[in-house]
Amino acid sequence: MTYISAKSARQDAESLPANDNDRATRADLSFLDGINDEDEVADIARRAERLGHATLIAMAVGLTALPLLYLMLV
Repeated sequence: MTYISAKSARQDAESLPANDNDRATRADLSFLDGINDEDEVADIARRAERLGHATLIAMAVGLTALPLLYLMLV
């Protein structure tokens, strides 16, 4: 029995015509593959928050220690 379908049968790479613009293997290019899942996004946000806290503490120590060091040396 022959099945008739509205979709054409997918051709093999060997049966496709030679065309530089048409790749032999079809690439599934979806922008959804590049989106990180929620766990990765939460991990990145956690690391960024820790880095921000460390930077804030370093700035506070520097703003208090450097003037004291200057006054002690003068």
